Amino acid sequence: MAETMRDIMNPGATNHDPRFPQAPADWSPADAEQQASSEGLTLSDDIWEVVRALQTFFAKDEQPNTRALHDALDEHFHDRGGLKHLYELLPGGPVAQGCRLAGLKPPAGAVDTSFGSVK
Repeated sequence: MAETMRDIMNPGATNHDPRFPQAPADWSPADAEQQASSEGLTLSDDIWEVVRALQTFFAKDEQPNTRALHDALDEHFHDRGGLKHLYELLPGGPVAQGCRLAGLKPPAGAVDTSFGSVK
C-alpha cells in the first residue's frame, strides 16, 4: 500500500531505505557514502541525521532558501552546539555539503562563493 504522495505518484519506483523515507527517488545511502569518501568525510550518526533532516525539509518545501535550511539545522542540533557543531562535522557547510550527501540540489546561495559561503 502506498504510504506517501511520492509512492502514489511513482508506483513503479524502487523502495526507499526505511531509514530515509523522504530520500530522493534516485538516491541511496551508498551514494552518500561514495560522496563522503570523495570529500574525505566519515559518515557519523550526526551526519546521517543531517542527511535525514535535509531530505525531510526538502520533502516539505522543494525550493527552500538557504537561510531557512541554516536556521532549521541550527535549531535541530541546538542541544549539540548548533551550527558550530555542524561546521565541525561538515566543513564544506552544513547546507551545501549536507545537500550533496543527501542527494539534493543545494538552494541558491548555498555554494555561491561571492556570498562568502564555503565550497
